Amino acid sequence: MQKFLYHVLARSYGAYFNSTALFSEKEAGKKAFKLFSTPRKGRVLPLQEEYLKMFLGKKIFVKNTGLQTYEWPGSKETVLLLHGWESNAFRWRNLIEKLQEREFNIIAFDAPGHGYSEGTSLNVVTYAEHAQHLIELYSPKYIIGHSMGGLATIHNQYQNPNTSIEKIVTLGAPAELAELMEHYQNLLKFNKKVLQGLDKHIYEHFKFKIDDISTPKFAKSISKPGLIIHDEWDPITPFSASSRLHENWKNSRLIKTTGLGHSLHQEDLYREIADFLKS
Repeated sequence: MQKFLYHVLARSYGAYFNSTALFSEKEAGKKAFKLFSTPRKGRVLPLQEEYLKMFLGKKIFVKNTGLQTYEWPGSKETVLLLHGWESNAFRWRNLIEKLQEREFNIIAFDAPGHGYSEGTSLNVVTYAEHAQHLIELYSPKYIIGHSMGGLATIHNQYQNPNTSIEKIVTLGAPAELAELMEHYQNLLKFNKKVLQGLDKHIYEHFKFKIDDISTPKFAKSISKPGLIIHDEWDPITPFSASSRLHENWKNSRLIKTTGLGHSLHQEDLYREIADFLKS
């Protein structure tokens, strides 16, 4: 029943966007982008509070948005963690244990509209910009991104190749913004005019078109060592996304898992990540 209601609501949004596009393609694109960029969940849940509050760091302001950081001090190199869409820094708790065993200095933060951070919206371009601010502030040698955080990580590395980052890890990251938009369009059933307005809105505000944001394209210019992890049965982002990324990223290694889904929670896998950073 809940799934049925979700699809009914999605179709009603699509119908609204289509109606709006009859009068203004620009307005339809603006509204469609706002919905696409608005997380429905990802704030800190009661069961997450006790853990996260033990490691609260400074609140960093980027473009007037307060980002909540978390710190797990260590004597070795700094690692920066970027969670995925509708998630928060709590998702890293098990990986953090493995990183602490190797004495890494660990920094994480909640993306805008997620966890304890301010804001109500998030997209890959702004996520990458916020990550770059944290990179400039903490000078991490290693960066790890899950899902949308992985997409933002690759996007930022493409935009800012000469940073402190020496190694990159992505987990279950999507490859193309165009694929995400295609899924969004199919779910809501909005027409090509709305999609055109959406594309124009993104370019007007971020100077990127939908087809421009592609990790396989970005990877051709990335020379840093990379570890790419993806489950072959991932129900959220297809394994082919990381396969294409690996093909174009010469200095990368691809790990294909089976049965771990999109979250990719496994002790052995986290040990593999820590070993890759340590090597």
